[in-house]
Amino acid sequence: MMWTRERIGAWIESVPVQRFIITLIVINAITLGLETSDAVMAAYGGWLRFFDHLVLAVFVVELATKLFAFRSAFFRQAWNVFDLLVVGIALIPASGPLAVLRALRVLRVLRLVSTVPRLRFVVEALLNAIPGISSIAALMLLLFYVFAVMATSLYGERFPDWFGSIGASMYTLFQVMTLESWSMGIVRPVMDAYPYAWAFFIPFILIATFTMLNLFIGIIVDTMQSMHAQEHETEREQIEGVMHDDTARILAEMATLRQELAALRASLERASG
Repeated sequence: MMWTRERIGAWIESVPVQRFIITLIVINAITLGLETSDAVMAAYGGWLRFFDHLVLAVFVVELATKLFAFRSAFFRQAWNVFDLLVVGIALIPASGPLAVLRALRVLRVLRLVSTVPRLRFVVEALLNAIPGISSIAALMLLLFYVFAVMATSLYGERFPDWFGSIGASMYTLFQVMTLESWSMGIVRPVMDAYPYAWAFFIPFILIATFTMLNLFIGIIVDTMQSMHAQEHETEREQIEGVMHDDTARILAEMATLRQELAALRASLERASG
């Protein structure tokens, strides 16, 4: 059997091979976590390092096979480039000033995103939602700035650690937005000095936490629904195309069969005549 580039490409992206790669990624994620334990490294450090090098070698062979099979088409797929960068980081010698790169080996676990279709779909939805998210982020930044200026003017004199500057006010408001100790930790102490401070913080929480953050979620969900609809539309067009081709083929075969029957009938009539 001739192993052409097309056949090699189909094999490397086949379901059994990809399941094998996914299994290696999951096991490698576990072993990388075990390497953070001094006790485990003292007992099995040699085996863990050997397995880590083995997994890296398999990933290199996989990517080299894809490069051989697809050539320049390999770089047209963003996920292939992502895999190449993640594996390439692990190949850099982690010694001397580059010793910090050893910690980046865990990035190989992110290959699970590019390998599992549903995870890849979620990431692509997040990337497609960036324009809408950027608009909401700009609006939220404007909102934070306005409220930070107000908070600095209102509460900066009595609470300089929290509201002494625009930067400090924005950080404090971010903490309030996350609802982390916002009431007992910040708002109630401020209300002891300014009894009507609730009229400032409650509208801020309603706008920033319950409205703006839900807009982020809404944009992401809408993007995912649009991508689902686009996928279904593509699948429907493919099915209709296949049905159209099958229908045309059947009609052509029927026309040919009709011609053959007519020719056979004519031959029988001449023979009987």
